[in-house]
Amino acid sequence: MNNIKITLPDGSENEYPAGTTLIEIAKGISPRLGKEALVAKVNGQLMDMGSPIKKDASVEFLTFEDEEGKQVYRHSTSHVMAQAVQKLFPGVKFAIGPAINDGFYYDFDVIDTFTPDDLAKIEKEMEAIIKANLPFERFELPRPQALALFEESGQNYKVELIEDLPDDAILSFYRQGDFTDLCAGPHIPSTGRLRAVKLLNVAGAYWRGSEKNKMLQRIYGVSFPKKAMLDEYLFRIEEAKRRDHRKLGAELDLFSIQDEGPGFPFFHPRGMILRNELEKYWREEHQKRGYQEIRTPIILNRALWEQSGHWDHYRENMYFTKIDEADYAVKPMNCPGSIMVYNNRLHSYRELPIRLAELGLVHRHEMSGVLHGLMRVRCFTQDDAHIFMLPHQVREEITGVIDMIDDFYKVFGFSYHVELSTKPEKAMGADEIWELATGALRDALEAGGLNYKVNEGDGAFYGPKIDFHLEDSLGRTWQCGTIQLDFLMPEKFNLSYVGEDGQKHRPVMIHRVVFGSIERFIGILTEHYAGAFPAWLAPVQARVIPITDRHAGYAREVVGRLDKDGIRVDLDARSEKINYKIREAQAQKIPYMLVIGDKEVDHCAVAVRHRVRGDLGAIPIGEFEEKLLEEIRVKAY
Repeated sequence: MNNIKITLPDGSENEYPAGTTLIEIAKGISPRLGKEALVAKVNGQLMDMGSPIKKDASVEFLTFEDEEGKQVYRHSTSHVMAQAVQKLFPGVKFAIGPAINDGFYYDFDVIDTFTPDDLAKIEKEMEAIIKANLPFERFELPRPQALALFEESGQNYKVELIEDLPDDAILSFYRQGDFTDLCAGPHIPSTGRLRAVKLLNVAGAYWRGSEKNKMLQRIYGVSFPKKAMLDEYLFRIEEAKRRDHRKLGAELDLFSIQDEGPGFPFFHPRGMILRNELEKYWREEHQKRGYQEIRTPIILNRALWEQSGHWDHYRENMYFTKIDEADYAVKPMNCPGSIMVYNNRLHSYRELPIRLAELGLVHRHEMSGVLHGLMRVRCFTQDDAHIFMLPHQVREEITGVIDMIDDFYKVFGFSYHVELSTKPEKAMGADEIWELATGALRDALEAGGLNYKVNEGDGAFYGPKIDFHLEDSLGRTWQCGTIQLDFLMPEKFNLSYVGEDGQKHRPVMIHRVVFGSIERFIGILTEHYAGAFPAWLAPVQARVIPITDRHAGYAREVVGRLDKDGIRVDLDARSEKINYKIREAQAQKIPYMLVIGDKEVDHCAVAVRHRVRGDLGAIPIGEFEEKLLEEIRVKAY
């Protein structure tokens, strides 16, 4: 028998008899890898571990630590769930069951709605299937036999899926025990590789996402190779519910979403304090870095949006109106307005770079089903800036923006990772321009020593971009900061500057945001801090609480003193028990509670209670004020 050569990711090579399966190769490398490998990538293509290798190949084994390994693990769990449903609910019809972020789902057509008790029964049956350690077996069928297989069992959704596939498509199936499903695969070796499974909930889902089709029942679940990982995930789910910015926004009276304006948030007085502090910090930092603030109109003529390319590439997300019988659009982005400010007069090369910053309100038409508190809205304020520069200034300006974004995120205690997004399928401009722009972004990232992931095809329609994905206290990531390098808009708007030679030349343009959206960033911060904002952001920084009415006079003096020095302070002089008033201040996430009793009055002090550290004892009012002002000044988190 001929031998084949297997090359591993580290460059090492080994020889095996032709036809050796991937799982045998994995076991030969190490018994542990044989147990943990879920799927393999052979010459870049995912394959089942039971697949025989007959030719020389490059092989990479994937475990649950790898994202593609996780996807295969979760998808295999959906098949096990479907098998359990088949046994418990005879006559059920199966739709699809993919892996998704953090879990999986399967859509079913059943007569009665699934109940929580049903989910418990399905979980128990899944445990039995896992214990049976059934192999996932792949096989193929010709189209007539494949159709007959599902027509005979009344699986009309599978029949429809097959009929929609191209005539030359390979029809592959996976079987474990008495359950068979149409599936491209791959799958884990056997059901016994699954360990910790939890079914979360049931939701309605239209077949193929169309409301014209039948409503199916979608069961969501999660699965992990260790129970500790499942426990950690379930804890994070509960913690996320506790931190939900919509819930905290109402409890802390920050914002609301009204029926009269779905997707259009209303900011309340306390929410405006938080928002204004963020904008104040934003303005201060931009002024330090040489930005000039502008403000551009919300509604502009259709011709401008045609010139920018938004009319062709973004029209379905825009709102429109007519003025004097002419077509106008509500701006979905700020860049055309900023370009018009630049283009209002001729510039010399000596002026560049010109950095124009704008807290610009934009409107985008989002479907009602995707709206989500402040995270997904129809109007929001982008902390935009557009930098117009000479070609040789590109790397320096990109590096400056990267440093600025890094400084911003450190203030809030966020770590982050970076992605470089390249040319999308629908894009303006020639390939060579895109290659030039993408190379410039890559050079800046590498010059700064930043690790980054390439996100193919996810750039803006006018240019590639660097995206910053920050990580919150629950380990979730949020895409916020963006740097987009643009050689196309200057061309479309005929931007120019006068060079050293006295001739007109074309500037290069950067689009960038730091927060991304002020509204969304507030939502992220609310969940990151669980509503307990650091003192510099907190709507109320200190609450003065007199124990009895006779302490109210001194309490008012304390309030007046702190207020005079710019500390956001209020007074709770109600005739309630002191412990009740402290609990209420704690529930409102106020950083400091200042309790006033006889001793505090006699010594011009305050008994300080911190919302996390608890009782800090009696402190002279001047000393407390000095410490709080310093905490606010350094923006401690």
